[in-house]
Amino acid sequence: MKYLKYTPYIYLIAAIIFAIRAAEIWDQERDQAYLFLGITALSIFMFFFRRRFAKKLEDRNNKS
Repeated sequence: MKYLKYTPYIYLIAAIIFAIRAAEIWDQERDQAYLFLGITALSIFMFFFRRRFAKKLEDRNNKS
C-alpha cells in the first residue's frame, strides 16, 4: 500500500498541467479555459482529499 503515499501527487501534477493549459488558451477559447480551470480545482481538491484519506488509513493501520 505504499502507492497511496504517491498517488495524490499525480493529482497535483495534473492540476499544474491543466492550469498551464488554461493560461495558454485563455485569449482564444475562454469556454475551454474555464473547463480546464474547473478540472484544476477538482484536481487540487482530490489531492487534499486523497492525502487525508491515506493519512487516516495509515493511522488506522498503526493502531491495529
